[in-house]
Amino acid sequence: MPKGPQGQKRPADVIGAAIQIAKIATGEIEEKPEVGKDDARKGGLKGGKARAEKLSSQRRKEIAQKAAKTRWSRKP
Repeated sequence: MPKGPQGQKRPADVIGAAIQIAKIATGEIEEKPEVGKDDARKGGLKGGKARAEKLSSQRRKEIAQKAAKTRWSRKP
């Protein structure tokens, strides 16, 4: 189904889309915005920063050593 400029779902046929847009413009129906990827992204950006502040330097070191060991133990 085609999407509008902000990702809204619209009818695929021209006449149906025109009728729906007219109803939205006159206030006959109200269009509800969908929860999109941008909202989830904002949460992820906050979480990474909060986790970094919460970890101690010792724990960060342990995580980094485990990652390096795993990375270099793989066969090409």
